[in-house]
Amino acid sequence: MDSIIFDLDGTLWDPIESVLESWNKVINDHIQLKEGITRKHLEGTMGLQMKEIGKKLFPDLNEEDREQLLKDLSRHEIPHLSKHGGSLYNHVEEVLVELSKKYKLFIVSNCQDGYIEAFYDYHGLDKHFIDYENPGRTGLSKGENIKLIIERNHLKDPVYVGDTQGDQKAAKEAGIPFVYASYGFGEAEEYKHVIHSFDELVDLF
Repeated sequence: MDSIIFDLDGTLWDPIESVLESWNKVINDHIQLKEGITRKHLEGTMGLQMKEIGKKLFPDLNEEDREQLLKDLSRHEIPHLSKHGGSLYNHVEEVLVELSKKYKLFIVSNCQDGYIEAFYDYHGLDKHFIDYENPGRTGLSKGENIKLIIERNHLKDPVYVGDTQGDQKAAKEAGIPFVYASYGFGEAEEYKHVIHSFDELVDLF
């Protein structure tokens, strides 16, 4: 193994409270939406791309209004996360320091452009990662973005660490082993290894 590619939400951090604060400010000003969203709503969308999230959370809006709302949400969310961050899982930075001594580290997340940068901005963890990718920049699926990272950085034997069935499928699509982070937001049925806390990666690798 020469490298580790990480999912972000549910693997490295829990951004939900910060995202809720940002999103509900926008939603409350929207004429057609009577109620805001809750943590439970967002937990059910983790790992999805923004268009899929929009369809799931705002099914009553027509496509044009939904697209505009998603743009407004992203425009407010990125600066908010840059300023307020999210909740890192326990020992994330210490573990990244240890892992980066032996492996090349990367992030591939199903997020909009600017989201990973906001994570970097607030928490200052970019120094541990070599490269990152997301569909907001490429328009590709998570599996395709994992492949892109592998090709771009000439990786020989990477693994993918994530917390959802979507992550499991993406790793399989990219043809690499999947490590399931069971403490995150989702579930997975097929994996090479399972971790119950982030610091278990040190012993695993």
